[in-house]
Amino acid sequence: MKVGIDLLHFSTADYYLGLDTFAAEKNIDVNKYYIGIGQEKMSIAPPDEDIVSLAAKASAPIIEQVGADQISAVLFATETGVDQSKSAGVFLHGLLGLSKNCRVVEFKHACYAGAAAVQMATAMVRSNPKEKILVIAADIAKYDVDTSGEATQGCGAVAMLISSEPRVLEIEPGSGYFTDDVMDFWRPNHRTTALVDGKYSTKVYLNSLKQAWQHFTEQTGRTFDDIDYFCYHIPFTKMAEKAHQTLVKLTGAEISEQEFEEQTIPSQIYNRVVGNSYSASLFVGFISLLDNLKQNLENKRVSFFSYGSGCVAEFFTGIVQPGYQKVMMTESHQTQIDQRTPLSYADYLKYYHEVDCAVDNIEFATLNRGPFRLAGIQDHKRYYQKVEPA
Repeated sequence: MKVGIDLLHFSTADYYLGLDTFAAEKNIDVNKYYIGIGQEKMSIAPPDEDIVSLAAKASAPIIEQVGADQISAVLFATETGVDQSKSAGVFLHGLLGLSKNCRVVEFKHACYAGAAAVQMATAMVRSNPKEKILVIAADIAKYDVDTSGEATQGCGAVAMLISSEPRVLEIEPGSGYFTDDVMDFWRPNHRTTALVDGKYSTKVYLNSLKQAWQHFTEQTGRTFDDIDYFCYHIPFTKMAEKAHQTLVKLTGAEISEQEFEEQTIPSQIYNRVVGNSYSASLFVGFISLLDNLKQNLENKRVSFFSYGSGCVAEFFTGIVQPGYQKVMMTESHQTQIDQRTPLSYADYLKYYHEVDCAVDNIEFATLNRGPFRLAGIQDHKRYYQKVEPA
């Protein structure tokens, strides 16, 4: 029995900050971003957008196709959770009108949680083929103003339906994984922004890739040459290039520069203009590969390397299914990206500082143009609004 991703769709915010605008404000050569880290834009969430509204926007087209009563579980992966107790998935469950006979749980380990949720959902379906599990990876990457991380912000959500006989990707059994207790990136409970040791985090990322790859080959017997395309967790686009260079060197693979680019660049296109989306970024990369590669991917093997600071990593593979193009939502993805509104640096700062969800009561102005929005907070209770189309 095949198990894997039957449908998937991603969402991002309605606004972006161009790194040309950012560079001009900071009086920095824009090529530090365009070339140095491989980023051009970063999606910016307005105050009435959070991971729940992003997740609902990502999930709605899937629910419309399969029916709200068919979802047996929601696994919500995020490192920018909205409550220390209540799962963000329960807010989502209500917004989408899912069946009461549904389990909901939140996953957290930095940017790795999305991969963990996919693996658990896959195991659940193998145990009971009747299951249809909605996996969400959603995050808003936010760093302190005037720090090195500020240029690597962004946001996005990916919704994936995990089922038997999937139409997009069969997830193959066997993976390689690695954990090490390090402090390369962290966010204490009292902070709304993350702390990061950038150079150290890059070093840990690459070491985790080596360790997870070695374990993967031991567990599966597969080699570099068995894989057609490679997707990596992308905190910034240049990181995927560094990762693939590391893997090529580690394995001794002999590939041309053209082959190197064909294996990796299509999966980087969306991240370059959306920015970091933490747990979602690996799967945004996979969607970017499916949407942007001109060649037919049917029966091709794609690898996934998930890295979460702190740190946990996993390397696994899947086979793209025949006819996958028929269920892709490419137009929606590209329209969302193309129709975003550019922000001035001053407007970006206004959005940045208006998001104060630690207050008892607040009502947010309508800036989010999507079908779901965070309307406000009353007595510390978040409430959401489903916006009917005009």
